[in-house]
Amino acid sequence: MAEFLLALFVFLVLHSIPATPTIRERLIGMLGRATYFSLYSLVSILVLGWVFYSALSADYVPLWEPAAWQAWVTLMAAPVGVFLVLAGLFSVNPLSASIRQGAAPGAVVAITRHPVLWGFALWALGHLVANGDLRSFILFGGFAVFALASIPMLDKRARRRLGEKWSQEAASTSILPFAAIISGRTRIRGDAPLALAAASTAALTVWLLGGGHAALFYADPLLLATAY
Repeated sequence: MAEFLLALFVFLVLHSIPATPTIRERLIGMLGRATYFSLYSLVSILVLGWVFYSALSADYVPLWEPAAWQAWVTLMAAPVGVFLVLAGLFSVNPLSASIRQGAAPGAVVAITRHPVLWGFALWALGHLVANGDLRSFILFGGFAVFALASIPMLDKRARRRLGEKWSQEAASTSILPFAAIISGRTRIRGDAPLALAAASTAALTVWLLGGGHAALFYADPLLLATAY
């Protein structure tokens, strides 16, 4: 359990760097934007792998009894979460986390101005329901809390960075998913990043349900959904 908690702590600290403009901009100045994001992505993947490896090695302490409906929550929530994360990363978004730069925000920003954070939280909460043990509660609960707690911090940073443009940029979006669409301040539209995210999510979901998830994490989501 100690290694798992250390790995999770390192992961959370690592993902606090983009929320600290001084550190991020200094690293970008030293390494260059392309090198920074490439190295950051590689290190993030490696640390995330460490987190999951150490979690699987930690002692199993049950908290609640598993049931088929819990697995179905994951099967519905996780792909939506992955889609939002990928769409957010692939799209231009001056208001939140993104790996792209540009003038016009992507179509996903109409859904929420923090698609990566909401997607990560939705993916984590979906997995939290279906994994009723202590290590999973800490892992997925920690991910969800970190993602949702980052929303006001990124809003504050965007306000400071954009200045007078903040109101204009934020007028056609919202923190809560679909709130701006429901209120009539914007409308749903499509673009290439959304299409790419949808195709990538579909391919990843098919692979995971076809045996990828069982190979990586020793759990078959479809089997769990029909086992009880």
